[in-house]
Amino acid sequence: MSDSLLRYQQDIRRFSDELIRIQAPIKILDSIKWPRQVEDDFLAKQSKELPNISNDFYQSIPLSFNADQTQTDLQGLKNAVERGLGKRDKLGKILLANIDQYRIVIDMLHNRGKPMFGKLSQELYGSASHKLHGDRHTVRQLGDRLSHIFSLPAARHMSSRHPKIITAPEAVNVLSERLVKYFHNDEIHVKLSDGIVSDAAVGGDTVKLNTRAMFSESDLNVYEVHEGWVHVGTTLNGRAQPHATWLSVGSPRVTASQEGLAVLMEMLTLSSNPGRARRISDRVSAVDMAEQGADFIEVYRYFRNLNLSSKDSYRVTQRVFRGGMVGGGSFFTKDISYVRGYVENINFIRSAISTGLPELIPMLFLGKLAIEDIPVLYQAYQEGIIARPKYLPPMFEDISGLYAWFGFASGIGNIDLKGVQRHFARQFKNVVPTSAVDLFEDSEFDNNFE
Repeated sequence: MSDSLLRYQQDIRRFSDELIRIQAPIKILDSIKWPRQVEDDFLAKQSKELPNISNDFYQSIPLSFNADQTQTDLQGLKNAVERGLGKRDKLGKILLANIDQYRIVIDMLHNRGKPMFGKLSQELYGSASHKLHGDRHTVRQLGDRLSHIFSLPAARHMSSRHPKIITAPEAVNVLSERLVKYFHNDEIHVKLSDGIVSDAAVGGDTVKLNTRAMFSESDLNVYEVHEGWVHVGTTLNGRAQPHATWLSVGSPRVTASQEGLAVLMEMLTLSSNPGRARRISDRVSAVDMAEQGADFIEVYRYFRNLNLSSKDSYRVTQRVFRGGMVGGGSFFTKDISYVRGYVENINFIRSAISTGLPELIPMLFLGKLAIEDIPVLYQAYQEGIIARPKYLPPMFEDISGLYAWFGFASGIGNIDLKGVQRHFARQFKNVVPTSAVDLFEDSEFDNNFE
């Protein structure tokens, strides 16, 4: 190994470790989460009053880091990277992009409960009105189409087959056994938590399950691959890097790739169900409504009118208004990442296959990365700077099956689906669904999607 390569590897490691140190106290979701009592109060008042969340509420929650000092540290690291690696170094550019993201995050959290919070959220996570990469449809249009599909009577009927009868302690035992077996060379943790609002959350190598929640077998299947294989897996893969250890932590620029990959794993393993898929899709509609100026009650009632339960309607709405303004005008757009990232991951895999570069596909699990980083990271892998992913799901370890699956998908991608649907709709017209509701009566939706 040449002296220059050794110095370069040492610089990458030094800058990576420093970024990890600086960003460690920044906890975005902890800084904007609402107490569970807010939900109880809102539902008890039958949604007639806005949640009692104001700018004063956020000011009463101190940030877990010194904003001024952290900004100074990030600027110092940025200067050091530019001096040490040069502004044109490809891995250096990825490091710099992450540093810049954390600086915007600090500004966003400084503006909790203010209009600027929503603007900075859009800068970090995007907007529901943005178009998908290489496509003419917006994220909202795709979200609407998916929400429609997953709210059809047949989908609701299938979702009812997944009763939540598993207690939180039982769920911890089951999930822990599965993940310990998967992450055979690392110590991982599954534990109960009273400090999370959602039913499940991940922090580093730990999966947390809400003490108050009940779970279905389908939930545990989802958590195994979504929280486990993807979120914990990419953390551990990043930590295992000999030099680019920054891949173990993720700024908002990696959120779509991460969440989209996690949703894709739910689909590839057949772990998800229509109810779960609808919740993910509905989040896009909630973001778009908030971006258009709707207040908390308007978004909540929109979902209640779509026959979503009061609890589910509250939670999809709350996710979008945390950190923002319940009266409208500020919002948290992270929740478009699931649908947007799902499409981007699929298109990346299809494109890698179509262009004869399937070896890029396992790189999705290399660590916390944005899809556009992969060509640079793969080149660094070829040069011995980046190590291959330590943990890969079976279908990514041997991508033969993925190649066949997505090869077929790419090959039939140009078929006129509308014409195919009309053909089969004519054949299906005399079939009465189990729910006795005509599944094909809403043709207006497809026209709107175009």
